[in-house]
Amino acid sequence: MVTTSLLDLNADLHSHSTVSDGWHAPAEVVDRAVRNGVELFALTDHDSVDGIEEAVAAAQKLGLRFVAGVEISVSLFDQTVHIVGLGIDHRNDTLRKGLEQVRSGRGERAERIAEALEAVGVPDALAGAQRFVGNPELVSRAHFARHIVACGLMPDVSTVFQHYLAEGKPGYVAHVWASLEDAVNWIRAAGGVAVIAHPARYRFSPQQFDHLYERFVAAGGEAIEVVSGAHTESEVREFAEIAKRYGLLASRGSDFHGEKESRVDLGRCDPMPAGVDPVWRRLI
Repeated sequence: MVTTSLLDLNADLHSHSTVSDGWHAPAEVVDRAVRNGVELFALTDHDSVDGIEEAVAAAQKLGLRFVAGVEISVSLFDQTVHIVGLGIDHRNDTLRKGLEQVRSGRGERAERIAEALEAVGVPDALAGAQRFVGNPELVSRAHFARHIVACGLMPDVSTVFQHYLAEGKPGYVAHVWASLEDAVNWIRAAGGVAVIAHPARYRFSPQQFDHLYERFVAAGGEAIEVVSGAHTESEVREFAEIAKRYGLLASRGSDFHGEKESRVDLGRCDPMPAGVDPVWRRLI
């Protein structure tokens, strides 16, 4: 039986720093989490654990319970799915080699995105995106979006994605990331819990979602983000039922990148619904 106090823990287990596509350094993200009343916090940068040491030091200094994390890019049904790893040993060789493999294709993809954007009138696309990059190995679509906003071509990052960077738009470049099984295996090798991130964002059919959940569980995946900065109240209820149906633990995270771009600030997600088993039972 899950106690109310455990469900009510202000856990934020999905966030980003300048190591990937966030606006703030790892220590600054930790500081913001503390100021916002977060009680259990994870830094989960895309395909990199390079910010963990800085975040750990800041969390220890401020007395915040910290969970080492990562968010791994996976290809499934010609879409990108994100698998979060929580409670990982960020020094684990299997995990680090896997993440290096995923990052290796990002440079070529960035060049192709830049060429596509320049062809439709975006000036100095690659150099402009790189001005917003904290980690040269991780040039992402978000960095191109920030450049386009800075050029005055679009009012905000969300609008940039709608016009330039979403699938079917002129700056979209398909890319093959890790397999679902590889991502889960790397996380498990590092002693972590694999979590399906923000499932409401994926444009899958009901049959494809079932396939995702079944493959994920078969590979050893253990949790799903029931509460996310990307989820509405009805979606929280929907994924709570999915968690119960598939025997998955429930996670909660804002997916915070920065106050300029994120729908939900650190620690300000919807509460965890009753009846689910929170993933932090495994982490604290």
